[in-house]
Amino acid sequence: MFTACNRNGDDDPDPQKTPEELATEDLTGGSSQVWVLEGGGSVVRDGRSETNNYAGFEITFEANQSARSYSTVNNNDLFDSNGNWSFVGGNLDKITLAGSRPASGQEISFTRTGNDLRLQFTIPMPSNARVEAVAGSYTFNLKRRSN
Repeated sequence: MFTACNRNGDDDPDPQKTPEELATEDLTGGSSQVWVLEGGGSVVRDGRSETNNYAGFEITFEANQSARSYSTVNNNDLFDSNGNWSFVGGNLDKITLAGSRPASGQEISFTRTGNDLRLQFTIPMPSNARVEAVAGSYTFNLKRRSN
């Protein structure tokens, strides 16, 4: 007589994913996903196109069991080059990025539709003149880079 044994102790080959796991997959594609402007993406600030200011922009979201991180390229000093990201409280459609650049610490709403990712956030008008130049409401419409 033979008995089957599942080493994970889990009889369900496809366990149900939690809402947080599904939201994480939207950003990371499962482990790591690069989102780019090229191929039809855009950047809009306060209703005006700023896409040319972010030519070549990329943001990579990564996640594993122990950490969630991001990195950016051609970020025009709006984002840090890299850091960690997290969900905002129980909101699985909002993230914050750790760092010191203007977009860091802001609530960033995200919506993924197929191969498109939309990031929306506002950088408030501060008393700091350095940040004042980038204050405004942003929408980044990004495309999934296929690997």
